[in-house]
Amino acid sequence: MQPTPLPLRDIHLPEAIAWWPPAIGWWLLALLILLTGFFCYRLYKHLRRKTAVKTAKKILLAIKLDKEKTNLQKLGELSSLLRRVAISLSPRVAVAGLTGQAWLAFLDSSVKEAAFGTGIGHCLLNAPYQKTQPTDSELAELISLCERWLKAQAKQPKLKPAK
Repeated sequence: MQPTPLPLRDIHLPEAIAWWPPAIGWWLLALLILLTGFFCYRLYKHLRRKTAVKTAKKILLAIKLDKEKTNLQKLGELSSLLRRVAISLSPRVAVAGLTGQAWLAFLDSSVKEAAFGTGIGHCLLNAPYQKTQPTDSELAELISLCERWLKAQAKQPKLKPAK
């Protein structure tokens, strides 16, 4: 018997793999990178806020316990401390230019009562220009108000400027 030729064809190579669309693994990797970046940013913001408030509380305690400075000097340092904390926790553009009643309204937006605008916190407006010293009880009340404001900053996600 004679072998019959088989109808075989030559070897065909597969087509080259296209680079687009990428496989599902590359999509998952891209999503993972984006999510990791987002969570790292949020963690950075949280730690920065926490550090700023913790440092401000230490400075406030140092102001409170300092016996060498006059009440007028302590009042000026309190005003400066609140301004620095607000600028470090909020967008600088929104907070740095606030003065007068707008500044006090901004501070009041973080605490329940309007103690800055109508209460003891009002003396922060004239702190650099005041000639008479606040009494010890007024300063203790103001320091207590500043402590409440700092405690509110530790809980709040973001400060909003008053309009």
